[in-house]
Amino acid sequence: MEKYSAALDDVFVALADPTRRQVIRRLGSGPASVGELAQPFPITLPSFMKHVRTLESSGLIRTRKSGRVRTCTLNHERLALVDDWLAEQRRLWEARTDRLEQLVTHQEDTP
Repeated sequence: MEKYSAALDDVFVALADPTRRQVIRRLGSGPASVGELAQPFPITLPSFMKHVRTLESSGLIRTRKSGRVRTCTLNHERLALVDDWLAEQRRLWEARTDRLEQLVTHQEDTP
């Protein structure tokens, strides 16, 4: 997982902002134009575009321009990095809690 650490860092930085997380959540339903994505937020379009660029540079989304419309799509492969990292952390913590349970159970059995 170390070889993915820079990419994972970029993804977590991008996901640290609630606006960007909402954009990711919305794109989970399918592609959308930047205008559609920006509509629910009380910020200017140039400010919203900074969020789009951050998501795009982290690899979480891809954009495609057709005429005057820029369409965003979610990059599921990049999200898989987070899933893999979380699964690894889950395994580590489950192993630790299993050892703790064995230690506590063993101490209770000892007179």
